[in-house]
Amino acid sequence: MIKIDTCGMSCPQPVLMTKKALDKNTGGVEIIVDNQVAKGNVERFLRNSGYKVSVEKQREVFLIIAEK
Repeated sequence: MIKIDTCGMSCPQPVLMTKKALDKNTGGVEIIVDNQVAKGNVERFLRNSGYKVSVEKQREVFLIIAEK
């Protein structure tokens, strides 16, 4: 599973990084985001792409886990 950290980045960068990671590994990805807008956009992109998505709040960030 690929892990990517998008903290400090504003949209659409987290979504684009997620898409690039999925192009390399369609099995799954873990994304760390640090704001609500990025969380919502990445989560929506993953669900629309057919992934099962779970979100965990970890202190100041969100961990988004996506699996086929």
